[in-house]
Amino acid sequence: MSITKEDVTLVLRKVKDPDMQLNIIDIGLVYDIVIENNDVRVDMTLTSPACPSGDDIMDDAREKLAMLPGIGTVTMHLVWTPPWHPDKINERVRAYLGF
Repeated sequence: MSITKEDVTLVLRKVKDPDMQLNIIDIGLVYDIVIENNDVRVDMTLTSPACPSGDDIMDDAREKLAMLPGIGTVTMHLVWTPPWHPDKINERVRAYLGF
């Protein structure tokens, strides 16, 4: 069974930023998903470098992805470029939040 970006995205929608109580896909923290031979690398950022929940968010994502049937190695890659900005939040969610 091959792992797809859609599979990974569905799993990452279950990972929430504890401060915002919204999933990391909708708030724009995931920048890229790379899949090679069922090994998955997720490039993601945090809302700020001082985010106290960063390790917890990344650990939660790694643990949830590791439960996907057929998945190989999961690598969470923290990036800071480009910096996160509220404009990265999904348009529907931004409207819900009043942005």
